[in-house]
Amino acid sequence: MRKLYGVIGDPVGHSMSPVMHNDLFNFYGMDRQYFPFHVKPMDLEDAVKGFKAIGAAGFNVTVPHKTQIIPLLDKVDHLAEAIGAVNTVVNENGLLIGYNTDGRGFVRGLLDRLPAITEKKTLIIGAGGAAKAIYFSLAEAGLKEIDICNRTAARAEELAKGCPFAVQSAILGMEEAGKSCDQYDLIIQTTSIGMSPEIDGTPLPFSALKEGCFVSDIIYNPLETRLLSEAARLGAATQNGIDMFVYQGALAFEKWTGIFPDTARMKGNVLKQLGGSSC
Repeated sequence: MRKLYGVIGDPVGHSMSPVMHNDLFNFYGMDRQYFPFHVKPMDLEDAVKGFKAIGAAGFNVTVPHKTQIIPLLDKVDHLAEAIGAVNTVVNENGLLIGYNTDGRGFVRGLLDRLPAITEKKTLIIGAGGAAKAIYFSLAEAGLKEIDICNRTAARAEELAKGCPFAVQSAILGMEEAGKSCDQYDLIIQTTSIGMSPEIDGTPLPFSALKEGCFVSDIIYNPLETRLLSEAARLGAATQNGIDMFVYQGALAFEKWTGIFPDTARMKGNVLKQLGGSSC
């Protein structure tokens, strides 16, 4: 019997996940299908009940449902619970179990490019949901010093205080962070500033960077944001958001199937989709 998977969000038509996962199911010879489901916030509870009623094997969760879905699930993984957001759900014998593969996906993608990260002095730009998932997952991976800069200091302080893993953090204003960028080995940009169509924006202009600095921006449209362009001009190695997107999907696929998929194939598929649309 064919197993059903999907992604729920509002909107969801732009999602690249259906093509990515259906290609993997076909590649591994699995009789499974993945669909996009446009679910309004008011219909979220009914949608979750519907997935459970029809025996859907699993699904992804995207904005704006990642937090609101938590009380509707039977169980939530400890990291997802700490982050306060779920992006992957697995149906285990009729129980819906929630996970967060966003932060761990970022870490896996980062390790591909930067194998030794635990001693890297790190700055995260932003304090929203993506920043929280990445901050918690980096701390879980053993990073000892992760500073946060955000326009609202209180939000950054709340993020740091809620982390269940041991890590040292300083909270910086944007101006202060801009002046101290040359102190960091790793800089991670987690806001939407610089995303298409507002591609001229940058959250933190760089005047100087530490030699050997690595700069990662979770945006992948455009493939090179203004922030990454400036970082590269100053000699930094850079990474866009495709690796995070691919690895969060790979970790979800592994939870559904027990197979960690071919990430190079996934990345090529995503790049092909980006080349064919503006999404």
